[in-house]
Amino acid sequence: MSTLDANRSKTPMPFVRFIRSLLLLLYFIVYTAPYATACFIAFPFMNADRRYWMAVGWCRSTLFVARYLNGIRYRIEGFENLPDGPAVLLSKHQSAWETVALPAIMPRPLCYVFKRELLYVPFFGWALGMLKMVHIDRKEGKYAFASVVKQGRRRMSEGAWVIMFPEGTRTKVGGQGKYKTGGPRFAIDAGAPVVPIAHNAGRVWPRNSFIKYPGTVTVSIGKPIDTAGLTPDQLNSRVEAWIEAEMRRIDPGAYGAPRDPDGTGLPVDVVEVPEGAALGAAYLARVTAGLESDASGAGRWARTARRVNPDASVQAAIAGRYKRYRDLVG
Repeated sequence: MSTLDANRSKTPMPFVRFIRSLLLLLYFIVYTAPYATACFIAFPFMNADRRYWMAVGWCRSTLFVARYLNGIRYRIEGFENLPDGPAVLLSKHQSAWETVALPAIMPRPLCYVFKRELLYVPFFGWALGMLKMVHIDRKEGKYAFASVVKQGRRRMSEGAWVIMFPEGTRTKVGGQGKYKTGGPRFAIDAGAPVVPIAHNAGRVWPRNSFIKYPGTVTVSIGKPIDTAGLTPDQLNSRVEAWIEAEMRRIDPGAYGAPRDPDGTGLPVDVVEVPEGAALGAAYLARVTAGLESDASGAGRWARTARRVNPDASVQAAIAGRYKRYRDLVG
């Protein structure tokens, strides 16, 4: 059972969840307008970095309230993979949680790419306009992308990271949107590495849902992908492969996996064990994307799968499958 499923088993009654979700909404209504007003008053006397971190204070407050009011916690894997230099972050997009949490988690300012029309949203858009973000003006037509690259380069030279959601819109838990090449194209043109990010926030903060659920969100940060010599399609495929494989590792209950469809013995499944299936699928996708060596990945898969499945017969099946795989690949 995953951490999220275990926490969900302790979830309070629906009425209590509704009340707590309602209180979170009231928090947004009561707290956001005064905080934005304070930003409007203070921003003219601050430089760009201080403005950003003051705005992030709202994000941190929201994470604090969501933790103690709704039981939403998080943990980070791969924090050491964040580079000490320019980068483009490409993240899975399941809910509104990551748009609030990632600025509070990351050690550098994040620069979101957004439509210019958002600047006219009361309070939120007004505060956004006083921060150094990257906005797309669709009226610029074919020159719009060049403008985005120019803004992004400037912000990265100032120490910020640019963040995008390659799927474009929020996806349901266990779902996968079409990965667009805008983010990879931007990273290549800007000459910056890409850092892929996977998370399962949709479990606790589902898209288009008023109700919030207690649980622990896993945020997994991948190693930077060098963009030199890659086309947007090639980079996009690597990002997609890593994120989707990692999603199946951190949230195996949301995904199914094929059962050795080509008879090669590759570790795509383990008997009827969901955890083993997810581990095998994640490993195979990483090998396909060139992000994992055969021997180290298969060995780690086998050790982890055996550890999470203590049953003797299952362990024997795992060992046999791994031996067959090693015999095939040498």
